[in-house]
Amino acid sequence: MILHNIHKHSWHYFTNALLLGTGFILSPLSWWNDAVINLPLAYLFSLPFSMINEQWFLISFVLGYWLTNLLGFLMLHWGGTGIINKQHMTFSIRQSFLISALYSVIVIIMVLVDWIPPPTELLNRF
Repeated sequence: MILHNIHKHSWHYFTNALLLGTGFILSPLSWWNDAVINLPLAYLFSLPFSMINEQWFLISFVLGYWLTNLLGFLMLHWGGTGIINKQHMTFSIRQSFLISALYSVIVIIMVLVDWIPPPTELLNRF
């Protein structure tokens, strides 16, 4: 029984640490993630839309880029909360959406005060 609880706790910690690490990589908090992770994912996301209509490429690319960053923030939140609480996480869609909206507002402010570059500037580099 004790061995089972240790194994269960280790697995719980590992999955939350994996969520936290992957979320950090996807989020705009890692400075190198755009060129290596988010822009290729956004490109793959936008390909099906561009096959339907070429004009949809840019808007779907920006949407895909935002979604990768949003997913990163969500994973950071879920993994960090799971590690801090040391218990099984139950996900509330409403709470996760509100936290993601707050994170998005913070990122918009960071772009407006020139702490991070806007996605359009990154697109111009490629």
